[in-house]
Amino acid sequence: MSQELNPVSSDGTENRSALLRRGWTGGVRGNERLTAITGLLLLVLLFIEGVTLLGIRSLLTVHAFVGLLLIPPIVLKLASTGYRFVRYYTRSRIYRLAGPPQVILRIAAPFLVLSTVVLFGTGVILLIAGPAARDVWRPLHTVCFFVWFWPMTVHVVAYVWRVPGLALADLRLQPDGRVARTPVGGLTRQGLVLGTFLLGLTIAIAAMPLDASWVHWLSRLGTEG
Repeated sequence: MSQELNPVSSDGTENRSALLRRGWTGGVRGNERLTAITGLLLLVLLFIEGVTLLGIRSLLTVHAFVGLLLIPPIVLKLASTGYRFVRYYTRSRIYRLAGPPQVILRIAAPFLVLSTVVLFGTGVILLIAGPAARDVWRPLHTVCFFVWFWPMTVHVVAYVWRVPGLALADLRLQPDGRVARTPVGGLTRQGLVLGTFLLGLTIAIAAMPLDASWVHWLSRLGTEG
């Protein structure tokens, strides 16, 4: 029998805490921490992205840069939550023991995932295609933002109170007994988050020349206006 299925206490009964932290990455608790650290990074970047909407014409370059930077961390967040989803519905014992999200979050999740993919997908298309694509893709991008905003708000309100504690526990590398006792899992999670941030930064820097057509279009629009 695997370790995941056979943690027992001294009296021979199953130890729930041991079940939830099994594995060198910390099991369910490790998954929660990875999701929390990634979520904390996303909250900061999404706040910056939201600020650019207040002056989108003058901050369009920043908006595009941060939008591209967000993509790899978003993929990591979807992967960590998707992994838990798959493990739960394939009846993994430790993930079943941890339980499902609240009903409202399970209802909102498909809308959040789909709208996130479409929102960032249309943003990338707009950046690559340039102002020539604005009549078709810009309205779709805008509509997707409003569709995405509501399930995202529900998601943030539900989890934001848990994020700091889970994220900071790993960042301080001080295991609290609910996760594997070695720092290996914590270092792995931090490495994944840092790696996706650096990948996003690389993509954003490399793609910035694509913004030139939009900058030119906006400057011409300002001159004509």
